[in-house]
Order: sequence, then C-alpha cells, then structure tokens
Amino acid sequence: MGIFIGVDVGGTFTDFLVMDGNKSRVFKVFTTPRDPSIGFINGLEAIASSYSMSLEEFVPKIERIVHGTTVATNAVLTGNGAKVGLLTTEGVRDALEMRRGIREERYNNHLTNVPPLVPRYLRLGIAERIGPEGQELKPLDSDQVAAACDFFSQENIGATAICFMNSFVNPEHESKAKAILQAKLPHLYHSVSSEVLPAIRFYNRISTTVLNAYVGPILDHYMVNLVRKLKEKGFLGTLLIMQSNGGVVTPQVAKEKAATTLLSGPAAGPTAGLLYAAPLDLKDFITIDMGGTSFDVALIKNLQPITMTEGELDRYALSLPMIGIISIGAGGGSIGWIDEGGLLRMGPRSAAADPGPVCYAKGGSEPACTDADLILGYLDPHCFAGGLLTLDKEAAYRAIAERIAKPLGMSVEEAAAGMYRVINTNMALAVREATIKRGYDPREFPMVVAGGAGPLHAAMIARELEMPFFIVPRESSAFCASGMLLSDLRHDFVRSCVSRWDKIAPPELRNIVREMIAAGQKTLAGEGIAPEKSFFEIRVDLRYVKQYHEVSIAVSPLDLGIGEVQMARAKSFRIEVPGRPVEGKLNAEAVMALFHEEHNRLFGYSLKDEKTPVELVNIRLQAIGETVKPVFSRAQKIEGDERHVLKGTRKALVPERGIFCEVKVYDASKLGIGATVEGPAILEQPTTTIVVSADFDMVVDSFGSYVVYVKEKKELLPKSLFDVSTSKPTIRSDKKGKNR
Repeated sequence: MGIFIGVDVGGTFTDFLVMDGNKSRVFKVFTTPRDPSIGFINGLEAIASSYSMSLEEFVPKIERIVHGTTVATNAVLTGNGAKVGLLTTEGVRDALEMRRGIREERYNNHLTNVPPLVPRYLRLGIAERIGPEGQELKPLDSDQVAAACDFFSQENIGATAICFMNSFVNPEHESKAKAILQAKLPHLYHSVSSEVLPAIRFYNRISTTVLNAYVGPILDHYMVNLVRKLKEKGFLGTLLIMQSNGGVVTPQVAKEKAATTLLSGPAAGPTAGLLYAAPLDLKDFITIDMGGTSFDVALIKNLQPITMTEGELDRYALSLPMIGIISIGAGGGSIGWIDEGGLLRMGPRSAAADPGPVCYAKGGSEPACTDADLILGYLDPHCFAGGLLTLDKEAAYRAIAERIAKPLGMSVEEAAAGMYRVINTNMALAVREATIKRGYDPREFPMVVAGGAGPLHAAMIARELEMPFFIVPRESSAFCASGMLLSDLRHDFVRSCVSRWDKIAPPELRNIVREMIAAGQKTLAGEGIAPEKSFFEIRVDLRYVKQYHEVSIAVSPLDLGIGEVQMARAKSFRIEVPGRPVEGKLNAEAVMALFHEEHNRLFGYSLKDEKTPVELVNIRLQAIGETVKPVFSRAQKIEGDERHVLKGTRKALVPERGIFCEVKVYDASKLGIGATVEGPAILEQPTTTIVVSADFDMVVDSFGSYVVYVKEKKELLPKSLFDVSTSKPTIRSDKKGKNR
C-alpha cells in the first residue's frame, strides 16, 4: 500500500494527515485564501522535505489524496461567486427573492431579506409549463431560450441556472433548454434543477440550483488548477473530493454538482469520530472541531451521524443531503470586541490566516482567542503549530490591554480570562443546539475533540454541559483529514412521490427504488467500483397529512419488499448489488412505527393514537462505493517514568479556581497506553495542546487517544480503559496546583 494523504483546507491552517503503511504524521501550513491550491502544494513540499525528497520525487509515490475544500463555501460567504443568469417558468421569476413567504425572525422588524444571488434583471421567465402529473401544458418556447442566450452573452455572465415548474416530475423542458444553452454558450457552467435536485418544493429547488451555479465556476477553476499542478509534479494516484454528505467523489463529479461540497471539510468529522470512539465501544457521542475560524459540532447516534436534507448557508436555502453540522464563528482567530452595551463578545469575525491573531506578528491588531490562550499560559510561544511560527506574547498583551482590558477597567489577565469564558460559552451553546433541539440530552454524550484549538477549551465546555469525559485523538489537529481517508464514495438520489402511505401502490414504490438503484449502480461503475463493493441506503420522507415539514427515516429494503439486507452498521440498511430484488409484501406497519417514534423524539408528540393519516413525500437513496482505506495503528505500551515526559512547569490559569498556578507541562507524544495524568496539567503535542483542568484527570486509551474525565465521574468510564496497564505510575499534582 502506498502513501495516503488527507487534506483539510481551513480558514487559518491547511491540515495534512499522511498515512504511510500504518504510521500517521500530521503537517500544518498556512492557508492561502487567494488561491488555496498554493497552500496545498506548500504542504506537499513540507511533507516531501520530511522524506528528504524533492516534490517531484515524492508526489509519484502518493496513492491517494482525499481533499476537503472550503472554496465553494467561501465563495458564498464572501459574495465572490459567479455572475448567474436564471431561466425559470414565466410568472415565477421572483420566487427566488420571495423565498417561502415566511419571515425568518417573526418579531425582528429590522431584519432585511438576504439579497438574492441572481438580480432581478438576470432572472428571465420562459414560456413553458409542465403539469403536476408530468403532462405538458404549454410547450417550451425555444426562441425565448435562444434570445436569453444572447442577453446572457451581452451581460458576461459566468454560469446559468435552469429551474422550471414541476421539472422534478418531467425534466424534458429543462433538458431542451440546457441543450440550447450548451450550443450557444458552451464556455459557461450550466446548472439544471432536474439534475441537481429533482424534488418537490419550488423555492428549495430553485435556491439550490442557483447556489450550484453560483459556486460551480469557482470550484471548476480550482479543481482544474489543482489537478494540473498535481499532474505537473508527477501525481499518478487518485484524487477524491469530500462532500457535505460525508462521502467522497471524483473531481469531475464534484465540478458537476459543486453545491455538494458546500460543507466539504467539516463533514469528515463524524467519520473520524467513529475511529477514535471505537476503542471505548461508544455508539453515541458528539464531535467538536475548533479550528482557526469556526467551531463545528456533529451528533452521532447508534454509530450514525445525524443527517439533514434541508439547511442554510449564509441564509440561502440548500436542500441537499448533508451531515447535520452546527457551525459557528468560534475559533482560534475569533476576534474579541466590546459591543454597544459594553459587553465582551467573541467572534464571529475572525482574523483567519491573514493577518491572523496579533501574536502571529503578521500585521494583526485586534486581539483574538489565540492571544488570550497565550496570555493565560496555555500555549508555549516557542512551540506552536509544530514550530510553524513563534508567537509574540508582548504584542498579544498590548492588544488585549488596549482593546479589551482598558475599556472594561480590568487587568490584562482578567480580560484574557473573560475572552476564554465567553468563547467557551458560545461553543457550549452550539453543542446544546446540536443536541437539545434534536431531542437529546448532552450529558449523555461524551465528546470527541478535534482541531488545533479544541483541546484547549474542551474541559470547560464539558464542565458547563456536565459531560463525564471527552476524547482527544493524537491526530486531533488533523481530525477531519483523517476522516477523509476513511470515507466512502457516496451519491444521493431523490424522487418525489407524494401519496397517502395507506394508499400507496407497493409495485410502484418498488419500481421507483429499483430505478434509483440502477442509476446508483451506473454512477458507481463509472467510478470503477466493483459490484461487491457497492451498497445502497434507503430513506423515506414522511409527514402527517396537512403538515408542512416531513421526517426522514431510514428503512429496510425488506420492509419495502425488495432485495437482500446487509446491515453493515447499526441502523444502516444496505442492499447488495449482486442480490436480485425479490417480490415481497410492503411492511407498512414497521415503517409507520419508525415514523411515529422519530416524530415523537423530534417534536415531543405523535398522532399514532389519533390514527392521523401519514403521507409519503420523497424517496431517497444513497449509493455507496467502498474505498480502500489506510490502517491506523494502535499506540505503544508506556515505558519509563514521568521524567521522560515532563517538560517543565508554566504559570497558567486554573479556570475552576480563577487563579494562576505553576502547572506541570508534559510531552504528550511520549505518553503510551495506560499512562495517566492528574489535573491541572498541560499536555503538549507538536500541533495541539490539551488543557487538563483541575476537575479532570487523563488516561491514554488503547488507540493512543487522551481520555480526559471528571475526577468524580471516573466510574462512568469503560472499565477496560484502565485494564491496559495497571502497573504504571500515575503522574500527579496536588489539589493546590503544586506538582509533586
């Protein structure tokens, strides 16, 4: 097996996880916002140098690169997407601006609507109409489409979007319009709703189609540029791109459906979490990832990440399957500021990579979270990000003094502690949103902590949420990059089929699923996936009649009367491609039971006893192609004693006590299986630092991860965690913070 590399482009750093055999190594370089491919190549050069090779010598040895990119996301957030022209059915061109007709914040009279991504003069109505049953009510006016091409050419647009009424039932008109556009405007990017999202609900479909067009040319340019650079360096392996649904695709597929990458990087987090939670047999947990710019939260239940089919990006509707990630502006670069009411705030604005926090000494003047962490003693200014740069503590001190401490009338240390508390509270609220709003109690879920900044703040987040313990992987600073290497190819298909569940025709339902399976087989085969490595997962979107929102539930193909079931994971029903579908009885009762249970969990009630009719809205299918994955090795047994891991002491804030103490600092990379450390303590790795605060202790599990737990809740940890090495000494510090 060759070299596998996971690449996660973040707002501040670009992370690389290199798997060579069963050995993993983490590398970090600064992200280059103007062209992320520059940072990508810079990272490969750093990796090649570590092998004592030139880039041209090293790149041909790479078997696979899996890349999570924020190119599409940043295009939306910064408003730098393509200039889009929209063709839609005449009479409804304002649907993009009218949205759903519902105020986002009903009682906020000052809230203004988000500006549409396509201005009104570029939204053209075309004479045509398809009926709700797919019948043609008015033929497509091809002359109008041709005239629109001339107008778009004059306006120098970069992409087109086509979204006609009811095209999800019959895409014929959209296909004809696309053919005309491709013939007259072959150099443009074309986004068609029946290809991007063939599902009911017009606004969701038109918004998603426009988003796809808006980011398509940007991602296309980036992909072409990146592939060219890799080819010039001799890359002969496979390049895969991370999607929002937690799977990967080829660059060509990513370019065609660019909107599927809008949450590319964070989507790999849950997959990585499964790897690091496995040694403790955890089926339910939360992943948190605090990088330089954002804080991402995902919930995993029964070994499956919570997913959603509708979401928003910067208030624009996006209706593609995606991991249910809650993301807020809270990272190491989050800027501290005083609001009009004199209150201390943190973020969401970030110093990002350029200029970065003040302590980076790259021209930044506004104090950020990393500046506060440095003042509080949690960071070593000479050992940051693997030695990527030396932090300027004096500059951070001056910035906090001027911008925060002086206006609030407090010392710099008190201001830094306040910044630390505020951003921790913000992140705890994000975890609550990911759990409580979905009907789960955060106290029942341990955390898997990731990101270069996450382990600095995790203890206080866990303390506020009353969580018993959390896990920090050794590769936490490249967490999502590791998840990318473990991800499968995934393609989503959806068909709207609105019908009363008790009146649905089972043969029709089975035929729809079979057609979707055939489309999935064709797509996976085109990517070189063998039939025995191809799987399918089925979901149905159901709702009570006359309700607006539906509930998506995973169903067994056996309950639909087709196929052979292969349960690879809990609540993951898969159909083997070689197994021929067999006729069977629709198990309507089993599906209804799942629906009532899920509705009750989400909304606190069900109408099962009232016998309220249930309606089917959509059928969803995910085609999965299993990829070759690297093998992550376990940690080594601990050897030696604490003298081999103790680096010294550092004065740092013990947050539970609100005072600074001399705290022992350990070289975490030298801690083996079974090693334990009593808090307060600081564990340093080349690319991250773990704060074990006074209420917590730490033990290294069999995979080499650092399990940090509340002292009084040790009994809640799996017993096997302490059986791996009972004869090794515990590294202690007394309750006053003085080490012994």
